[in-house]
Amino acid sequence: MNLALVHSRARTGVRAPAVRVEVHLSGGLPRLSLVGLPEAAVREAKDRVRAAISCAQYEFPARVITVNLAPADLPKDGGRFDLAIALGILGASGQVPLQALDEYEFLGELGLTGELRAVDGVLPAALAAAQTGRRLIVPEGNGAEAALASQVEVRTARTLLEVCAMLDGRKQLPLAQAVPARRVATVDLADVRGQAHARRALEVAAAGEHHLLLVGPPGCGKTLLASRLPGLLPEASEAEALESAAVASVSGRGLDPSRWRERPFRAPHHTASAVALVGGGGEPRPGEISLAHHGVLFLDELPEWDRRALEVLREPLESGVVTISRAARQNEFPARFQLVAAMNPCPCGWAGDASGRCRCNPEAVRRYRARISGPLLDRIDLHVDVPRLPPAELRPDAPAGESSAEVRARVMNARALQHARAGRTNARLGQSETMATCRLMAADQALLERAVDALQLSARSIHRILRVARTIADLDGQPDILTAHLTEALGYRRADRGDVDRAA
Repeated sequence: MNLALVHSRARTGVRAPAVRVEVHLSGGLPRLSLVGLPEAAVREAKDRVRAAISCAQYEFPARVITVNLAPADLPKDGGRFDLAIALGILGASGQVPLQALDEYEFLGELGLTGELRAVDGVLPAALAAAQTGRRLIVPEGNGAEAALASQVEVRTARTLLEVCAMLDGRKQLPLAQAVPARRVATVDLADVRGQAHARRALEVAAAGEHHLLLVGPPGCGKTLLASRLPGLLPEASEAEALESAAVASVSGRGLDPSRWRERPFRAPHHTASAVALVGGGGEPRPGEISLAHHGVLFLDELPEWDRRALEVLREPLESGVVTISRAARQNEFPARFQLVAAMNPCPCGWAGDASGRCRCNPEAVRRYRARISGPLLDRIDLHVDVPRLPPAELRPDAPAGESSAEVRARVMNARALQHARAGRTNARLGQSETMATCRLMAADQALLERAVDALQLSARSIHRILRVARTIADLDGQPDILTAHLTEALGYRRADRGDVDRAA
């Protein structure tokens, strides 16, 4: 038999489409040709495969070898197909049994000695292989990651020779083993002194998955508060954790299998570009917003960010996905993150402080705040002032606030109500769902309309206020939105929003 078929997986965004590695041997002057839209790293596989087969003491056929990576219109990159190509050549030349090849999918880069080296994007490939019913062979270095996909049988190998011995029935490869989960000590909300209003806003944000903007002078605790949000969120479900882990797997930055159940917390520097935020590059990779999928994205010093970088957040904040288009391909990455942003109230940072140290003129303050567009601010549900604390509240013997565990218990109860009612958190409700679940009494509706006129808020802001009020009612265990819930929700819209919008 001069034809062999081996199954493998490509990497396209967070997907792992199937690739059929077809190897054909024919007569003629010896040569090896690769077809099927291979990129440079794949074309170089012919030299790695030749050396690896020879080092494994198998015969490299002195014939015309044609390797087709199907489908032909799917770009293939990296060294992930090396193992499949080598096995296809050995199968077509009768050195390994063809029947055994059909039961497995193969991923791995080959060293010149036949050593198998780890590749990226193994977790999406393992999840996809589970749907086909085939088993998966990966390098030993990818075993812990692939083992996260519990629905598929994954075996690991160190060398090409071990894989061939397994196909011949002479050796059993070990099953991939998941590493024990490692719990990292999380910071506690009890460390935050004072700031009752900001702590309450953090609880509301966690309960309804609302976006949050913290505004206050330097050193008032904005970053401290933001870092405590992950500790208030419910533990990610297995499906959510696998989605987040799959994004990390294809990012090129590596995945820690021992911490895959933790919700991500990303805090990029304000000098990061738009590509760093949303992803991109010649070979598209996920950016910070996708790496924060099902977690928290913290943007400090919000007005210092490049405005073009901030504007790319607008669509993902609404849709939960980001699409990166290139001339040859289009990749879609998930980006369902919770945004927490922090900023100073003025260039010097002390506007509104009781000390009166701010010397910024109104025009400088207006220009500073206008760096953030009104449409982006519209998409942030909670705008909270974080004042400077008096020294007495920072003393070591000052009373501590509630712990993260206490607040998290209330957050989980509120989320249970939301999922029972609509199957999702309040922040993700559509317009029709918002109208159905966030009804107001006539007097409260009039109050809302007066507030909208006074604050010059948009229609989008009205819906967000209603969702926040619904979350506050859920925290109180109330089936209806009461006046107190609505007034608290209105209090989370900054009074100077109109100035900011007009300036933008």
